[in-house]
This record gives sequence, C-alpha cells and structure tokens, in this order.
Amino acid sequence: MSVTSAAKVESLDLAALLCSRVCHDLISPVGAIVNGLEVMEDDADQETKTFAMDLIKKSVRQASAKLQFCRLAFGAAGSAGALIDLGDAEKVARGFLEDDKTKVTWNLPRLLLAKNRVKLLLNMILIAGQSIPRGGQITVDPVGEGDAMGFKISATGGYAKVPQAVPDLLAGGSHDGSVDAHAVQPYYTGLLAKDCGLSVTATSENDVIVIATH
Repeated sequence: MSVTSAAKVESLDLAALLCSRVCHDLISPVGAIVNGLEVMEDDADQETKTFAMDLIKKSVRQASAKLQFCRLAFGAAGSAGALIDLGDAEKVARGFLEDDKTKVTWNLPRLLLAKNRVKLLLNMILIAGQSIPRGGQITVDPVGEGDAMGFKISATGGYAKVPQAVPDLLAGGSHDGSVDAHAVQPYYTGLLAKDCGLSVTATSENDVIVIATH
C-alpha cells in the first residue's frame, strides 16, 4: 500500500510546471497548423490544399479556445481581488471542451464571483473532462449560492475513470511528496480550493465521475 505524503512545491517551480502544462495543451493544435502550412507550400493538388486549409482553420479555433480557457484557469485574469463573470467561464469552458463527442450542461446562475473561485471551477471542469477520455456528458451544478457558492461537476462517458493519483493531489499530497508537470493541475486545483476555504474531492458514483467542493 502506497503512503501519501504532503507535497511541497515552491512558487517558482509551480509557475514553471503550470507553464509546461499550458504548452502541452497547445502543442497539438499549433503543430497541426505548421503541418497544414507546409502542405500548402508544396505543389499539392487542389483537393489536398483544401484539406490542409480546413485543418489549419480547425486547429486555429482549437488553439484559440485553449488559450482563452488557460488565461482564465491558470492566468492572472485581472488584478488581485478581481471578479469574473460566470458567463465568461461558461463560454471558455464550452469552447475548450465541447465537440462532436463531449457536451456541457451548465446549471450555474449568471453572476460575478471572486477570481480564484472561478479559476477553481474551471480547473475542476478540466479534471472532469480528463476523466472521460472518449467524450461524454459534463454537467456543472452549484453547491450553495452567492459569493460562497461551491461547485459539483458530474461526468459520464465511456471508460470514465478518476486517475489514481488525482484524489491525493487534490488534497495536497502525492505518493512521494513530489509534483511533476503531469500532476501539477490537480495539485493546483487543491491550492485554489484551499484559498477559497474549500476542499475538493474526486469520486466515482455509479459510473458517474463527481468532482465536488466541500
């Protein structure tokens, strides 16, 4: 049986790990844009060039959606103490997650919440999305109301599963007390929850993945 230790990440290391995570998310669409441009520069037939242009347009949209999401989920997104519109959070979450395989049901009211509480919400949604690798349904519900609102994110889909390390990372620990670029996002989610006076759990309930604040 593995022993969970409290993880300690210095501020500079945390910043570097989060930057690595953002770069990882952007590599795929940016690489596809580069590949499409290379095809356009070759003496390809018109059909191939049309395919390349469609690939470029799709990848540009993906890159833009990921950048907008990461700006709110990981970035400063305004000055200290800033409030963020949950409508903006919904927009970037849908742009980041929704496609032919994954749909989002958003049941939160339209209001302004503290920056870190909205960042917490988006990071919880990101974990939920990663728990259904083949797509499915993500439902975002409020827990409580007003400035102290928490969140419950439910995810259903094929091969739905909470990665083994995630619950411990959300609680601020890891099997060896260290955090790498792969693990930093759930660890950061736990830090955001603590800043908001909350905790976050990730559980599987009757084939539904539930990421919730308490």
